[in-house]
Amino acid sequence: MIVIAALIFGALLGYRRAATRGGNGFDRTQYAVVHAIALGLVGLIITLVIDRMV
Repeated sequence: MIVIAALIFGALLGYRRAATRGGNGFDRTQYAVVHAIALGLVGLIITLVIDRMV
């Protein structure tokens, strides 16, 4: 669940960051995908750490 939330939050964050910098549609999509992947990996690591602790 954390991974999915991190993916969605990352995509929204990346899209917004590209939009504020004046990027076109391709830039916004690329930023959204890269941020989603990065935050998805962070969410995966957090999920694994929580799972190992319990």
